[in-house]
Amino acid sequence: MTNVSVWSRCVRACASGNKTNNALPRMLAAMAMVLPALVVLPCPAAQTQDLTDAQKSALAQADRAGVIYTRGKQAHYTQKFDLSALPHFVPSKQLTGWIRLHGNNYLSDGSLGEFWDKTFSKYQPGIKISYYLPTAAVAFAALYYNQADLVMSHRPGFYDELAYERILDFPPIEITGVTGSYDVAGWENSTVILLNNRNPLKGLTMEQLDGIFGSAREGGWAGTNFRPDWARGPEKNIRTWGQLGLTGEWADKPINVYGFNLRYNTCQDFAEKVLQSSDKWNENIHAYAHIVRPDGTRYIQADQITDALAKDPYGIAFNRFRGERPGIKRMPIAAKGGGPFVEHTIENLQKRAYPLINEVYFYATVKPGTKMNPLVKEFLTFVLSQEGQTDVMRDGKYLPLTAAVVREQLKKLESI
Repeated sequence: MTNVSVWSRCVRACASGNKTNNALPRMLAAMAMVLPALVVLPCPAAQTQDLTDAQKSALAQADRAGVIYTRGKQAHYTQKFDLSALPHFVPSKQLTGWIRLHGNNYLSDGSLGEFWDKTFSKYQPGIKISYYLPTAAVAFAALYYNQADLVMSHRPGFYDELAYERILDFPPIEITGVTGSYDVAGWENSTVILLNNRNPLKGLTMEQLDGIFGSAREGGWAGTNFRPDWARGPEKNIRTWGQLGLTGEWADKPINVYGFNLRYNTCQDFAEKVLQSSDKWNENIHAYAHIVRPDGTRYIQADQITDALAKDPYGIAFNRFRGERPGIKRMPIAAKGGGPFVEHTIENLQKRAYPLINEVYFYATVKPGTKMNPLVKEFLTFVLSQEGQTDVMRDGKYLPLTAAVVREQLKKLESI
């Protein structure tokens, strides 16, 4: 995308913005960095190799914000999941006050934050929600600096957790809020295992995925605690297709591994589920990152992975699902060695039969021996209700929780 088209997209988005959308301030901030380039490079055909790294970053952020804004304004699935087993929301009593909710920008890039606000206010008109949702990257700092009562985020990184625990001396409360999307990029779209279409393999287990994508390790991480009992040796490494049962021409062929770069939270999510939260990856992994092409458009890592895999019959990748791609197939996954192997479908994701689901969480500070802020507890109880999860389904990006997960989260709330 050229500088001129970035400017046009920003103007159009600003004209159609609403009060809860945080994509617009991000686009405006990016515009501030792009504007100097507009003066230097007025021609739409100008190439980005003439820009500084800062200007390239601004172009990428403005382009991303425009894409997310457009994507967020539509429902991406129309399936109606049965939520009748979820409890209806019943207010504890009428409360008044403000909840400062920070973090996950996708609440306002889509319509879910607005839906929750309007539905919740029908039951608790005295509780007002103040949204500050630039990005999940700032969520934990807002929490341990007491700038937020509640944050919504993917799982925190190591230093997010470490900073929180060192400042406050105890861990935060975690409540699962939604299941990640099927294929809507940004909304924690599901993780898939991809193979080239020429590969005859029919399915993989979670243990085999550890052998393929991981390496010998001295242990793994449970939050900020290292677990030596999660160690494994090199004998469990899987590096050829023959080790997975393929014969003939495939038996001695190396497994070429593709995935996300290790600075992205997708890697942390995958390692948590598959590698016992270890940082010891396959030594030959091809790890990609978002880049800006010479024409100014972004080439995102998910597309780089699928493009490379389509050319490599001996390749395997973990990726965020963004729809079908030519030359690529999805692998059924089994949680245990004996199966069953579960297909990657939106129904299997919502009911959590597929092992590689993603989630988004709420985090709150509750000092041991004290009670949770009653306003926060009331809002979280609403989110976990049939009414709150119906709003998730109405927004059409995240997937609603199952009754089993809701019961587990409500039990956690009541135990605080």
